[in-house]
Amino acid sequence: MQITKDTLIGDILDQNAAVAPIFMSMGMHCLGCPASRGESLEDACAVHGVNVDDILSKINAVMGAEK
Repeated sequence: MQITKDTLIGDILDQNAAVAPIFMSMGMHCLGCPASRGESLEDACAVHGVNVDDILSKINAVMGAEK
């Protein structure tokens, strides 16, 4: 699965729960909340004041390592 800025948080977590610590490190502690699972990566980063490109790089690194 290719993760992009538009990918939903829930879809990312369903694909690979090992990325959860990345979200936790950016202050997103409500990963089981339906509202957070329905947010795009870009929207979540905007809300939490995090650079989406940095987080996207970290997530894709974990996703690539799991293959």
